[in-house]
Amino acid sequence: MKELIEFIAKSLVENPEAISISEEESEDGTVLVKLAAAQEDMGRIIGKQGRTAKAMRTLLNAKATRESKRASLQIME
Repeated sequence: MKELIEFIAKSLVENPEAISISEEESEDGTVLVKLAAAQEDMGRIIGKQGRTAKAMRTLLNAKATRESKRASLQIME
């Protein structure tokens, strides 16, 4: 799941080297993917009215469902 978000994020931004992604699994099996990017690229990651971020969360949830897991995406500022 981390690789999916990393691929999408690096495709969107102008500074792909600044992308930082971590993945944590909680006790109940939920996977938390944390995404950090350069400040000037945050607008591209979030998108207009959060549409890009919502689309990334939808894709992440679809992948997690196929693996019988739960997942959430947190965008760090």
